[in-house]
Amino acid sequence: MSKGIDKGDKTDKTTDKTVERSLEAILMVVDEPVNEILLAQVLEIPTEVIRGHLQGMAAAYLAEERGFELREVAGGWRFYSHPESASAVERFVLEGQQAKLTQAALETLAVVAYRQPVSRARVSAIRGVNVEAVMKTLVNRGLVEESGVEGESGAILYQTTPYFLERLGIPSLAELPELAGHLPDLDALDEVLDSLTE
Repeated sequence: MSKGIDKGDKTDKTTDKTVERSLEAILMVVDEPVNEILLAQVLEIPTEVIRGHLQGMAAAYLAEERGFELREVAGGWRFYSHPESASAVERFVLEGQQAKLTQAALETLAVVAYRQPVSRARVSAIRGVNVEAVMKTLVNRGLVEESGVEGESGAILYQTTPYFLERLGIPSLAELPELAGHLPDLDALDEVLDSLTE
């Protein structure tokens, strides 16, 4: 791989292995290409040295036939899965979307389904726990989406998606099973919830 340059008291920062390890670590966490100037500023190394390392790393990954590539795209650098691994990545992504929901996610999804549109605070009050992470999971899975803003509080409201109906195999929310026999009086519940979320 490419060679770093000696900068006196910063020699430890510019050894090939240290620079390349730092570049790999940074590039692992980015979600869009990062330009060489920013990488040079962060690592306090000249841009031309950064470019040499990136080019050397990209060539080495290709030569080693890794499952990923380091590419220069749109004025920056980023890791991408190797095109020959596309079918494996596709299977992983599709199967990951089909993974079972946790009990907490199922309970949260049920609250949203039966009380929509509903704010996260109201879902938390019903469940008695913080549901922020669970709501993010449901949104990422495409089961729940934002549906507007509550007039009084300005809180974001959530509702289920068409994908939710598709996964349940029902044409509309009207087809959800009745819960009346399993729940307390909903008007009384609303009064309690209003007092908890104010």
